[in-house]
Amino acid sequence: MPKLLGKTFTRKALLQRVGDMAQIAGAIDHVLSDGPSKGVRAVNVYTGSGFRFTVLPDRGMDIGAAEHAGRSLCWHSGTLPTHPGFYQPEGLEWLYGFYGGLMVSCGLSYFGAPCVDEGEPLGLHGRVSNIPAREVSVSTGWDGNDYYVTLSGKVVEARVFGVHLSLERTLTAWAGENRVFVHDEVTNVGHASSPHMMLYHCNFGFPVVGGNSELVAPSRAVTPRDAEAEKGREDYARFHEPRKGWAEKVYYHELASRSNETLAGIVNRAIDFGAYIRFRTDQLPLMVEWKQLGHGEYVVGLEPATNRVEGRDLCRALNTLEVLKPGQTKVYDLEIGALAGAEALKDFDRRVRGLAGRRRPRLKPRVSA
Repeated sequence: MPKLLGKTFTRKALLQRVGDMAQIAGAIDHVLSDGPSKGVRAVNVYTGSGFRFTVLPDRGMDIGAAEHAGRSLCWHSGTLPTHPGFYQPEGLEWLYGFYGGLMVSCGLSYFGAPCVDEGEPLGLHGRVSNIPAREVSVSTGWDGNDYYVTLSGKVVEARVFGVHLSLERTLTAWAGENRVFVHDEVTNVGHASSPHMMLYHCNFGFPVVGGNSELVAPSRAVTPRDAEAEKGREDYARFHEPRKGWAEKVYYHELASRSNETLAGIVNRAIDFGAYIRFRTDQLPLMVEWKQLGHGEYVVGLEPATNRVEGRDLCRALNTLEVLKPGQTKVYDLEIGALAGAEALKDFDRRVRGLAGRRRPRLKPRVSA
């Protein structure tokens, strides 16, 4: 049952108080009309709890802006959500359209650093977040005493004589809650085997990220990606105010889980505010931490992933690259939410401690290619 204003309401009681449930929770679709965002479809979802987020069907059904009670959960870059017609796949050009936002998908056939894999040049982080979705639908309704808002769509990465992967995405939020559920099914609908990689780039920003913020996660082992991340690696979970000239640091986390479920979050105890992700380690065995604390680029990414981020060629060399056979499907489930108030932070701490136990994270030396 929806919990609103500190009180739980049955379906009957709530409908006695509104003319339409859109007064409490729902979805408003529109089209962005200015600058490089012109023509991008967007759907604003709200749950009545103060939790709001924007789904971008033309940007791979990813999630752009997100907030709780007027406080942003995520970082926004200076690019804004560019129209996919501006997409540039070569090298690091993906960054020209990286708007930040709550969740950007990376994949489907590759992600990570630019490389050349079996003679094929690959740019940064793949194409999926710049592919407009097909068969987009929005629905609302009751499931017993619970009211839902659901969006679905299909994103297809395909080329002649090459990859043909289909991502079917469903996003669901419930009235009175501070979270969104993402359910993805990636299927090789082609007639030849295809490489497959998947990463969820969740970009938390101010005021979730601040000088008093910290990463809270049941990390068993933490590994710096490179020499830059190895500097101050003992501070991987602590953040500070923005610094000019900051160089990004990336860490790989192996997380404890129960029944293959785990979670991680960033909390700012000074304002009793934070955000978290929850996912399955049998689907996404690795969490990548992107620590970027520079001026304007002040963001911490928590990124569940199938692989490391040095490039598909390295994954192939390490024998960690997954290949989907024709007709084969991979399923991914992710939950992203806000932590609002001291009690929410305490409950989150308790859940993380329940997974981590008394073991301290093991700090490993940087990875070697």
